Amino acid sequence: MKKKVLTLALAGVLLMTSLTGCGSLKEDDVVATVGDQEITAGVANFYARYTQAMYETYYAAYMGGDDMWTTEAEEGKTYEDSVKDSVLEELETMILLEQHAEEYGVSLSDEEKKVIEDAAKQFDDDNKDADKDKVSGSPETVERVMTLIAMEQKMRTAIEDEADTNVSDEEAAQKSMQYVEFAYTPADGESEMTDDEKAEVKKQAEAFAEGAKAAENFDTYVSEQGLEASTATFDADSTNPTAEVVEAADQMKEGEISDVIETDDGCYVVKLTSLLDREATDLEKESIVNERKSEKYNDTCEQWLEEAEIKVHKNVWKKVDFKKLSVTIKQEETESGE
Repeated sequence: MKKKVLTLALAGVLLMTSLTGCGSLKEDDVVATVGDQEITAGVANFYARYTQAMYETYYAAYMGGDDMWTTEAEEGKTYEDSVKDSVLEELETMILLEQHAEEYGVSLSDEEKKVIEDAAKQFDDDNKDADKDKVSGSPETVERVMTLIAMEQKMRTAIEDEADTNVSDEEAAQKSMQYVEFAYTPADGESEMTDDEKAEVKKQAEAFAEGAKAAENFDTYVSEQGLEASTATFDADSTNPTAEVVEAADQMKEGEISDVIETDDGCYVVKLTSLLDREATDLEKESIVNERKSEKYNDTCEQWLEEAEIKVHKNVWKKVDFKKLSVTIKQEETESGE
């Protein structure tokens, strides 16, 4: 099927996005039911085309180019199969989030509803009827998809707010170190060092470690030797600069300078600068809280999906074909002045 081009625009909750494509589907067909609530083919198709546009615009080069949708993503499943599975699960999840919204006291304000209504109207005004039909872009469908997305965002926040945000210094503790690396890298940068050359590098590292321990100031000594020290924050699970270095540094006392730590790639000399790096620890606390929030949201949605009575009408869903309908994001061109 020869692909044609049309322009679509989404605004408001979805921001301004332009799409291109061709194709059609009856909006009143039912793709799936979640409990007693239907996901119409129009809603499923429109959301699928928006998702498809993101992939075709930004990931096509990494997913097979023009043949991306027929390319195998995993054994027995093409990228089209994989993305469509994700789209349908996302829609099922959004329906469930909407169904549970009252439990969390979540609803759309009049102002938010007006934003969605205006965006759907703008979409309707900016596109020809024939073009909108090809992506199930009726005003009602556009408004419904945007409402589901807006509710999903608000429900995510409400669910994540139930996560435990108390994180102790002990749980998030990050230490900090300085280290000097003596790499097993030959001068030509290509061939491998011989065992004799590696032994010489290790001897240099040992001499440096001995001198560093006797020096009054580690930084000054490093500079005097014409070397450069790197810094890193870490905990027991870190692997930077290497797992071996982290394991050794994790056993050190604050201010202590290590003996030579040998790895496959070279030798390291470490100074443990802090048992509790305040900035790094606070950042780790944020990371732990964000992870807890994400887990809370994902676990909640997974539980609802498992408990819900969901029926998929595969004969309708298969009509949404990414191979026959090309959808991409239209790139806006800008002019730069002198």
